[in-house]
Amino acid sequence: MAVDLHTHTRHSDGTTSPSENVALAAAAGLDGIALTDHDTTAGWVEAEAACARHGLRFVPGVELSTERAGASVHLLGYWVDADHPQFAAECARLRTERSRRADEVVAKLAALGAPVRRERVDELAGSAPIGRPHIAAALVEAGHVADSAAAFDVFLHDGGPAYVAKRAIDPVAGVRLIRDAGGVAVLAHPAMPGGGDLRPLAVELAAAGLAGIEADHPGHDEEQRHTWREVAAALMLEVTGSSDFHGERTDLRIGQHTTPARALEALAERRPSVTAATTNREGTTW
Repeated sequence: MAVDLHTHTRHSDGTTSPSENVALAAAAGLDGIALTDHDTTAGWVEAEAACARHGLRFVPGVELSTERAGASVHLLGYWVDADHPQFAAECARLRTERSRRADEVVAKLAALGAPVRRERVDELAGSAPIGRPHIAAALVEAGHVADSAAAFDVFLHDGGPAYVAKRAIDPVAGVRLIRDAGGVAVLAHPAMPGGGDLRPLAVELAAAGLAGIEADHPGHDEEQRHTWREVAAALMLEVTGSSDFHGERTDLRIGQHTTPARALEALAERRPSVTAATTNREGTTW
């Protein structure tokens, strides 16, 4: 059994629908798929229905934005209660924060001689929370860069001339929030550029209840995958694999990396409700 535990749709910064992601997972021969749009659970109902039609297992997820010392740290939260008050409020706040951030990025681009219309950015985002890929698409349309990759290379990369940081909660608080909402937290793509060395942070997150590390990610080379597998083993965390699929925005494909059944079940067993149910009154785990 193989499951892709990290995919995006047009509900955040992807280009496909939840149903299309599920169809692609079925065509790739997967047994299940997670939907992990940024700071929103809006695609879950459609994805779950599509999985039922295709006979796939659906894993509800979200990619939660957090920040430590100006660096973005992403957490994947699985099986969270979408209606949990604090969790829902933080996702809503982050969507508002993305709008504020877009205003500042557009202003910086104008000052750099690469103006784009904010109205067009909104149109490209549609109903999704605005992200840098939408601004990158506007830059391409306006003729300032050849493609989205160039938009990030020239203007939008972390620390770049038009970069604006999000005001996000600390990763430790993010792990606790996901757990408070009944879910399990996994550290997403820890070796991606711009985040620095996250190994000391991983120790903190494990102490706060982190359940796993996404070691098998298309943005990691073999050495990085090995390193983060070792970190996960040392911290007694699960290892996950995924595609981080964004549709036409990247050349990644669903099923490029996957999570085996045993790791998925081990993650599910780390849910707070499951852990509590297997612990007796003296605190001993059966």
